Amino acid sequence: MTVLKRYVLRLFISLKYITANVVDRNNGRIVASASTVEHSIKENLECGRSCNAKAAVVVGEVLAMRLKVEGLDQGQERGIHVDVNKEIAKKGLVSRTKVWGIVNALKNNGVKLILDDDSNNASPSSKY
Repeated sequence: MTVLKRYVLRLFISLKYITANVVDRNNGRIVASASTVEHSIKENLECGRSCNAKAAVVVGEVLAMRLKVEGLDQGQERGIHVDVNKEIAKKGLVSRTKVWGIVNALKNNGVKLILDDDSNNASPSSKY
């Protein structure tokens, strides 16, 4: 049975900025977003450091608040899907504390996350 992943967390981490989006896969649009590019978030970070683990936690907390305002903190009872291992593999091991910072901030603020692990379902030939 295929699990429908309607809402998915997508992360963008560069050397300067961190952006977290929750994407509605049915409509192909972003339903909530938070980023260190935003002036209100950037000015509250210490020393202007907009791309470290503390900044990632702030982005996660802001995204959680925005999801609650939109009424999507439970992902319409299905949750918001995130594949942490895939995000870490794409961003590199250096960014793993930032990825986990965002995920933990969302969980601590009451957002229902479903942690996916697609590596167990893939056959060895499909990885290449």
